[in-house]
Amino acid sequence: MRDTTPNLLRLGLLADAAASGAMGALLVLLPGTLSALFGLPALLLTLVGLVCLAWAGFTGWLGRQPAPAPRAVRAVIVLNTIWIADSLLLLALGPALAGLAPTALGTAFVLAQAAAVAGFTALQAVGLRRAAAPAFA
Repeated sequence: MRDTTPNLLRLGLLADAAASGAMGALLVLLPGTLSALFGLPALLLTLVGLVCLAWAGFTGWLGRQPAPAPRAVRAVIVLNTIWIADSLLLLALGPALAGLAPTALGTAFVLAQAAAVAGFTALQAVGLRRAAAPAFA
């Protein structure tokens, strides 16, 4: 049976928005403190925080739509996938290419946020599939 109210999809988008907003605010408000804890440049953390705040606004807006546009949701899924890959690349190549030296806590933070984004992305993908499934009588 077709899911005419894409609750799972909206949950995935709104959870993404809430987590992105919280992380963005934390990174923008405490870049120096987090830089010392994570071993990542304060400027990088601030820029990532600003991106997260903008992302939170977009995914929050999209998640509040009665029926989020499938094309926009697919874009969210693709961009989230790129975010996950970039997070892993930061850890794998950052030390060699940019001289980054994340601490153990910094590495755990990057991995944890990538895992959270993967969870939101999975919810969004399954929700989109369910919302698009044909109705059976």
